[in-house]
Parts: sequence; structure tokens; C-alpha cells
Amino acid sequence: MPTLGIDLGGTFARAAVVDEAGKLLASTKVALAERSPSGVVETIAQAASEAVRSAGVPVDACGVGAAAQIHKDSGVLSVAPNLGWRNVPLGKMLTDRLKQPVKVVNDLSAAAWGELHAGAGRGAQDLLVVFVGSGVGSAIIAGGRLLEGAGGVAAELGHIKVVPDGRRCGCGEQGCLEAYTGGHNLIAQSKELLAAGRAPLLAKLVENDASRLTPVSLEEAAEAGDEAAREVYERAARFLALAVANQVTVLNPARLILGGGVLNHCPGMRRRVLDGVRAWASQTSREGLLIADAELGDDSGLIGAALLAA
Repeated sequence: MPTLGIDLGGTFARAAVVDEAGKLLASTKVALAERSPSGVVETIAQAASEAVRSAGVPVDACGVGAAAQIHKDSGVLSVAPNLGWRNVPLGKMLTDRLKQPVKVVNDLSAAAWGELHAGAGRGAQDLLVVFVGSGVGSAIIAGGRLLEGAGGVAAELGHIKVVPDGRRCGCGEQGCLEAYTGGHNLIAQSKELLAAGRAPLLAKLVENDASRLTPVSLEEAAEAGDEAAREVYERAARFLALAVANQVTVLNPARLILGGGVLNHCPGMRRRVLDGVRAWASQTSREGLLIADAELGDDSGLIGAALLAA
């Protein structure tokens, strides 16, 4: 029977009805009118109802992918930086509201499962999936199974420490990879350069308007020779490349799947990740490694979440 997939972001909730083969039958997107747990649950219920009505078929379970650290057995979101949540029992709240079983997983776990069954991971059993967008996330498929860890928070690449006592991360800790390389934090560091008057080429590129700063503008300024922009950009790229290379060495995946807005729109950053894997991952772990772009785009998490709930 088809199942519901939910992709919970910081500003929207997307819902889709997905069949057993991973095909989207219908989908919808609803803006989060409020970000309180009860308000978000109602938004998800609205999106789910619209998707089911549009698909015209019944569903018997629901999977949710959320950008959060999640306890796998309870469905409690221990930390959800984009929503400002801590210790929210989203799984129980949605089960009560939707009147059907709900499985809550990290959004990258959902995306990886979707790519495994319907995207760039088809035919493989061992995947490393790395997305760099607003944040930095990864997921691991080992022997065809999702690696969740004892508490459900395995594969948190964005929260490995790259600078002890470094920049503050949205998770509340310091020195995380995401604090240097995630899209939101690349913009935050760019704003700091602009405010300090240290990056003249970057300032010219965005006409001194901080609201126009993006990871792309930082990359363009760095490649144009802006020294301060290049310092921030190269540090971020080096940290990311080294982290991914080390994961390849540790996990020895058959495929490395890359995605997310930063890697999709910043070709220099993606190139540095590829160069880093070739230079720093162990030779034996690189043998036979296939590196591919995610195929399912924004639908990977929807499809994966639904299939995980099936």
C-alpha cells in the first residue's frame, strides 16, 4: 500500500504519497504559519490531507524526515536548529494527530534511503551520502541497511569538530564542521567580512548589500582574488573535503553521493571535495569508488521517508 512521506524544513512542510516502487503519486507543500510544535503538527496534517486527497488512494503509515538529531526509538527531536526545538516528541504528536504509525528520521537518512531505492544509489549496498545546503548532513547505508547508531544520531558529519572551541554552531556546540561550511554559516561569515570592511571585491559583487550575500557570491569573490573571502572560503572547503575523505577511508563505500544547494551551485566547492577525496582518502578505500550526484533533487527525502515507513 502507498505511504506518506513528509519533508519537514525550517519554513515549509512537504507531503507526498509514494508507492512501493518509490514513485510519487501526489505531493504538496504548505508554509509553516507558526513554528511551535503544535502549529507544525497541524501544518503537516494539512499537507498530508491534501496529498492523500490529490492521490486518491489510502495510506497506512507515514515517514517524516526532519533536519534534527532524533532518538530513533521514541521519535523525539532532541535538537532541531532550524525550528529552534529541543526534546520535542514529534513522533508521538503526529501519530496521535494522523491516527496512523509515524516513523521520524533525520532528513539525510531519508534522502539516502530514497537515493538507494529510486536514485543514484540503485544497485549498491554501501553508500555515503553527503548534502551541503543550509547545513551539512550525511547518511550511511551499510550492507543495504541504514546506519542509525545506538541512539539514532549516527553519521552527523556536520557536527564533527574541526576547530576545538571554534565558531558556535546551531546545535549549541562549538567548532562543528557545519559552523564553517553550512550555507547559513558561509553567509554569516560573509556578513562579518562585509561589516568589517575586509572584503572589497565581495562588497562590490553584492553592491554592499548584506541581504544579497550567498555561498555563490563568496565563492565568486574568492576566485576573483578577494583575500579575506578566499581565506573564509578555502578554510570551509578544506574542512569539508578532509571530513568527506576521512569518512570514505573509514566506511569504504561503493558510492559517494553528493547533493545540496551549496554543492549544486558552487562548482569550486564540489571540485575541492572531489580533489580532497582523491588526495586524502586512503588508496584502498578509493578503489572502485563511484562518486555521483544525487538524482532525486528535493524529492529524495520525501521518497525515502515514505519508503522507510512502509
